[in-house]
Amino acid sequence: MHPMLNIAIRASRVAGKVIVRAFEQVDKVEIQSKGTNDFVTNIDKSAEEAIIETIRKSYPDHTIICEESGILQGKDDDYQWIIDPLDGTANFIKGIPHFAVSIALKVKGKLDQAVIYDPIRGELFTASRGKGAQLNNFKIRVKAHKELGGTILATGFPFKCKQHTDAYLNIFKSLFTKTADIRRAGSPALDLAYVAAGRADGFFEIGLKPWNSAAGELLVIEAGGLVTDFAGGHNHTSSGNIIAASPRLAKEILKDIRPHLSEALSK
Repeated sequence: MHPMLNIAIRASRVAGKVIVRAFEQVDKVEIQSKGTNDFVTNIDKSAEEAIIETIRKSYPDHTIICEESGILQGKDDDYQWIIDPLDGTANFIKGIPHFAVSIALKVKGKLDQAVIYDPIRGELFTASRGKGAQLNNFKIRVKAHKELGGTILATGFPFKCKQHTDAYLNIFKSLFTKTADIRRAGSPALDLAYVAAGRADGFFEIGLKPWNSAAGELLVIEAGGLVTDFAGGHNHTSSGNIIAASPRLAKEILKDIRPHLSEALSK
């Protein structure tokens, strides 16, 4: 195993312990609003601190990009860790046992290592660039669907970008009528991990942040999938608008959503 992946796994498990311990007494968790429909808890912050501390012990000079703490600039900016300590905070707050720790490493601008850890189910999704993707050390692959019929897609509602509601609902309607079903579970990191593992056939969402999607993107790619923006390009890191599926199915999703995109979502 790559040594940096090993550190990411260690960090995710340490954070997972913090989260599970708090989840057993979720009514005592401190909740703050950090924006419209956007919440943070003291557990997000504690889990993030545990991850930063674990990485810094081994790699003190690396840059760390965190959801809560922002960019912690290191001397060696070629290495950038991208962290979401608790992806699915709203689920956590409500006592819904579906959330994850997400850690990715970029080396010279390219995704290199990824870990998504579901501490409730004890499921560890990992990927190293060029080495494939695993779930608890067993190889995983995306489902190679060629058309939308019979597929189950995952999605997230644009609750932070409600100006896109009409466009999103038109996209949803168009895809829903052609697929078997669509799921909205509340953790984009796990949605992407599930696409990589073949549990969901594809995923689309508007307005994600890099810490939501970086680890999941590498998992999907290493599991044989394709990740694009809504125009079929590679601007999803900036736009936050993302599609993930097998290459053939991703093209079908793109073809289906294109007529419903506003000018803002076409970029």
